[in-house]
Amino acid sequence: MITGFALVCLNVLDLDEAKDFYVNTLGFDVGVDMVRDDFRWLTVHPSGRPELPMMLVVPGAPVVDEGTAKQLRDLIARGYLGLGALATQDCWATYRELKAKGVEFTEEPEERFYGIDAAFRDPFGNHWRLTQPKNLDEIRATIEPPAAP
Repeated sequence: MITGFALVCLNVLDLDEAKDFYVNTLGFDVGVDMVRDDFRWLTVHPSGRPELPMMLVVPGAPVVDEGTAKQLRDLIARGYLGLGALATQDCWATYRELKAKGVEFTEEPEERFYGIDAAFRDPFGNHWRLTQPKNLDEIRATIEPPAAP
């Protein structure tokens, strides 16, 4: 039985720049930063949440060939490989904090059926949502049941 996610991978264009952004700007902690078998293993996680690791990876060997790596790098830079949403307890406060640190927001916080949500990009173009989520019962209460056939 699957019990959760053990690791999420995010393609970036430069590991040192990614580490700086995710640690020094967004406030993540470094889990692992080491070289093993000629490959740099770099994971970060939300502060105090080591059970939620995200591996930062530059597309290339040994995972993909150079032609595919080039295509992936192009998609990253154009913002097509965004991963999902990062949770916050106060979307507006986190938005103001990150905006003051120079984070490029593409949407200000807005109330949605699932919570308060904003959008930003990392330095490489990856699209992220910043979400103050409602709990599942609150979300389900706003969803209308499907119409009977």
